[in-house]
Amino acid sequence: MELSTFLSVLQRFEIKIVADVRSNPRSQRNPQFDQAELEGTLKEAGVRYLFLGEELGGRPEDPKVYRSDGLVDYRVCRRRREFMAGVERLVQELNKSDVVLMCAEEDPLSCHRFLMICPEFTALGIEPIHIRKGGYRETQRDAEDRLLNSKKMAAVAGNSLFAEDRMAALESAYVAQSETCAFRIDPGTLDIW
Repeated sequence: MELSTFLSVLQRFEIKIVADVRSNPRSQRNPQFDQAELEGTLKEAGVRYLFLGEELGGRPEDPKVYRSDGLVDYRVCRRRREFMAGVERLVQELNKSDVVLMCAEEDPLSCHRFLMICPEFTALGIEPIHIRKGGYRETQRDAEDRLLNSKKMAAVAGNSLFAEDRMAALESAYVAQSETCAFRIDPGTLDIW
């Protein structure tokens, strides 16, 4: 995505705060999205930049959040004190203005924003809205339904009468989706066992 396109989307939705949740805020293909350059460009555009990659990033440094096969476990991440502090910070910011969570993935289903961060906001009664390519907006619930349908759990997608079944199915679907999308490190580098 061109930086000008990104800025026009922010302007279109009147976004004044960009929370960067990339663990490593750099881009080899798009250096205009490197942290320092992006922060300066956003400041010139009247948008505040907030880095929360250490608290909410999908590639945490803490080896205790990784499974023995090297896959990051987003459920464990959500229980970390740092994660909760990042969520609390975002809630404070949301009391002032709309906030965009920025990462590298366009489709929420393949990003830790959806798989790790958004379930926490949903539990707090805050419904995230995903801004997709072309400025298309997708609600968290619609993205969850897409996930449930993709995992053959359509019976609890949509306006199911069984909210508890939906929540259990969603948690299973998040875990299954994480198997293919979550960050993975070489298990030999984990020094926790």
